[in-house]
Amino acid sequence: MSPAERVTVARSLLALALGTGVCYCVYRALYAGRKKHVSGGRILDRVTGMPVNSRRPEAQSENSPKSAGDLESHHLEKLLQILSSSSIPSTQEQILVTLCNSAAFSVNHDIIRNFDGIHIIGGLLSHSNPKIKAGALNALNNLSMNLTNQEQIQAFLNDILKDIKESTLNSEVQLAGLRLVVNMSITNNYHKKMEDSIPSLLGLLKEGNYTTKIHTLKVLVNLSANPLMTTHLLASKAPASLTFLFDSSINMDVLIRALTFAANLSENMNREQQYNKQCDYKEDSLYAIMFKDPALLQGNIAPLLLLPDTEVKEQANRCIKRLKN
Repeated sequence: MSPAERVTVARSLLALALGTGVCYCVYRALYAGRKKHVSGGRILDRVTGMPVNSRRPEAQSENSPKSAGDLESHHLEKLLQILSSSSIPSTQEQILVTLCNSAAFSVNHDIIRNFDGIHIIGGLLSHSNPKIKAGALNALNNLSMNLTNQEQIQAFLNDILKDIKESTLNSEVQLAGLRLVVNMSITNNYHKKMEDSIPSLLGLLKEGNYTTKIHTLKVLVNLSANPLMTTHLLASKAPASLTFLFDSSINMDVLIRALTFAANLSENMNREQQYNKQCDYKEDSLYAIMFKDPALLQGNIAPLLLLPDTEVKEQANRCIKRLKN
């Protein structure tokens, strides 16, 4: 291809990608493709990011900027190449935002995985910059909506759970990690990998803010829906008192999820395979704190039956019914 043809192609691609988060980097990368080593900072002069988890945009006029969903496979490949080779934090952060937005569109899930994108993005979970770490978690979160992608993401679960435990309370890194683990816990496939992190998750129910509590409870509800996780949950060390979760004054979304968590465990405790293991629970375990005295838990939950919310009543009934058995 002649230099003039190369410039024409690059200009066409630039027009196509304008506003999607690849912009000038595509032109520079294509025009300078004959060079073996190109600085990520020189290539990525500008990345336009959209909100994480953005929905597919409405129809746009011919002159409107295109969305991240319009990126073609070679654009994504080039971004991943730059991400894997660049050591410039601002470049890495901007590319992660673009890849995260692109991964909000299911059509890109397989494309990014096939370009080894999950391993490239996952490699940044060890980065010292919280913004880059959160950006990697957010991108993996969108990619985790694909079950095949989850098979690769699970290799990073230990790192993700460690970040949740060790990150600043209620920080974006912690919340991004929790959102990702919510998706990874929807199926039973990776629950066993989460066993050791249950105590730290229970701790977040007491220390975390509203958003942290909601995401933590989503994970715990998913785990409690798996009967094979019941013993691990009940045996886990828990805060001294979790009954505050069943107060009628607490946020309704938190209350519903807390009741669902308790009801799932109550139902599973009635399974025959659980009976012989209750005596092994320590005094600081979730079982001892919440279920050792069924009358105490019933006393906290029974008043909730008077609330008008039908879902609260349903979950409270489930819990009380099983506690009486």
